[in-house]
Amino acid sequence: MTTHVFIVDETTFKYHLRYLFAGTGAKDKDVDFNASRSSSLFHATEAGLVFMMADCCRVRKNDFVLFYLQATSSREGRFYGVFQAVGDVFLDRNDGGQFLSKQLQKNLTFRVRIKPYEVYSKGVTEWEALDEIKNIKSPCQMLWSLIYRKLRANRGNTMITIYEAERLIDIIRRENNRISLSNASSYDYEDGQIKVLKSISRYTGRQTAIDILPRLVEKYEGEKAHEAHLQMYITQQVGRNSNLDNALGITSNQLEWIGNEVACGVGMQRIDVMLSVNKSESERLIIPIELKAVSASKDNVRQISRYIDWIEQYYVPNRISTVSPVLICREGGLTDELKQAFRDFNSAAVGRYLPLRYIEYKVEKNNIFFNNIVY
Repeated sequence: MTTHVFIVDETTFKYHLRYLFAGTGAKDKDVDFNASRSSSLFHATEAGLVFMMADCCRVRKNDFVLFYLQATSSREGRFYGVFQAVGDVFLDRNDGGQFLSKQLQKNLTFRVRIKPYEVYSKGVTEWEALDEIKNIKSPCQMLWSLIYRKLRANRGNTMITIYEAERLIDIIRRENNRISLSNASSYDYEDGQIKVLKSISRYTGRQTAIDILPRLVEKYEGEKAHEAHLQMYITQQVGRNSNLDNALGITSNQLEWIGNEVACGVGMQRIDVMLSVNKSESERLIIPIELKAVSASKDNVRQISRYIDWIEQYYVPNRISTVSPVLICREGGLTDELKQAFRDFNSAAVGRYLPLRYIEYKVEKNNIFFNNIVY
C-alpha cells in the first residue's frame, strides 16, 4: 500500500480530523473539465490542476494517510497519523458550493474520506523525521521523498515509499510510547496534540467521481500538450485497466505501491510514474515509467538511465527490487535508429536491469489503448 502525506495548517487540520477527510487544491482555481472535453482555463493552469489530480488519484482504498502540520513562527512542523483511505479520491468543485470552504478558509478541490488506523496523539517534529541521523547508517535511508518535497515546497499531497513510511510511522509510534488513541468518528487538534471527540461531525459534501478521459481524448485529437492528463489517467487506472496492465506486464494483485512525479535528485528530476510490483514471493520489480505525449526520441533513453542510477543508489538498498524500465509514448515514430538505441540501452544493462519495455498509446472511439511494442 502507498502512504500519502497531506500538508495542512492548524485551521484545515482541525476540520480534517473532525470530518475525517484529507484534501488538496489550488487557491481560487476551479475544475471545469472533469468528465468534459472542453475547458475555459489557460493550458498551464489546467495542467497544474491535472497534476494535483494525479497526486490524489494514486490514492486507493486502505492506503495510509499521514498529515504534516506546517510550521509557524512559534511551532515546528510535525507529522501526525496514522489514517487509512476509505475509497477513491473525489471532486468537490470550487464553484460556491464546496463543503466546508468557509470554515477551511482554503479551496480543497480533491478529497478523500479517511478512517482511523493507528492514530497517535503526539506528532513528530520535522527535525526528528528528516534531519536526525543518529540511527541512520547510510544516506540512502533518509526520507528523501519528504526532503525533496521540502526543497521544492509545492506538493500538497506527497507519496512516500514503503520503507520511508515504515520508518516515519515507527518514529511516530516511539514518540507516543506505542500507545494509540481509541478509534473514533471524530478527532480534534488542541495544544499540539490529537484528541478524541465524543461528538460526531458527519461529512455531507459532494463526492463527484473524477474522469479525465474525455479531456485527454480532446487534447490527443487536437495534438495539444497532454502529458499531465496522461499521467493522471495512468495513476488512476493502473491495476484496474486490463489493457494498461497487460501492456505493462503486471496484474492488479501484484501492484503494491504507486508513485508519480517521484523526485530523484536535488536537481529536481522527476520520474513521471513509478510502481512497485510483487511478481512472486522471490521477485519484486520497481518500474520507473517515462511518459511522452509525443513520439519517442533517443533522449528518452538518457533520462531513463539517470532514473535507474538514482533507483540503484537510493531505492534498491532499502527495498531489494529488480529495475524494469518503461517508456510510454504516442504511437508512431519508432524508427530503426531508435530501435537500435533501445537495443544498445539493453546491452549496457549487464544484469543491472531488465530490458526496456516500450509502449505506445493511441485513441480510438473515445477511448485510449496501450500496446507493448516488440522492437
